[in-house]
Amino acid sequence: MKHVKSDNGEMLTKPFLDVCKLILPVIDKFGAAMTLVKSDIGTRLENKYLSDPSKYIHLYSMVQEEVDAKTAKRSSSCTNCLLWLTRALDFLVELFLNLLAHPDWTMSQACADSYGKTLKKFHGWVSSSYSTVVMKLVPDRKKFMEVISGPGNVAADMEQFCATFPPFLEENHKFLASVGLDDMKAP
Repeated sequence: MKHVKSDNGEMLTKPFLDVCKLILPVIDKFGAAMTLVKSDIGTRLENKYLSDPSKYIHLYSMVQEEVDAKTAKRSSSCTNCLLWLTRALDFLVELFLNLLAHPDWTMSQACADSYGKTLKKFHGWVSSSYSTVVMKLVPDRKKFMEVISGPGNVAADMEQFCATFPPFLEENHKFLASVGLDDMKAP
């Protein structure tokens, strides 16, 4: 994660997306519910970056281009993708914090609390209802922890991620707010 920013402190597109891709195995454990987030990481942002890596070396250049073209609020925009990717990662950070702080909580409890603190305020009735159902369908806590465990210590990895990644997410939120786009809601 130390390579996500340039020497000038600007968010770099490829390293940011590479870190996000490390989260894909965790997102996969939620099943089809998080398919949109996965496709956003793998498709829109990366394809836009790959279309001209030197032009889009900085993550916010894609957004600024769409803001200038007045296409940023479109559902298919990279801006919308970055916004929802950032929010989904906020949810995962909060979920990891809940799992670390509340070993007695079920996975559904941890997810519901995380959802309430992160995504719920941006969801309309349909999205909120769908998300409530999805949170009840997550695997049980023990199985979830087993499937996300790698060769290292999963709790230590979660702690490290939660300590180092949220400032990047906060920077995304601040940038999106500075161009008037951090308040977009889902249906």
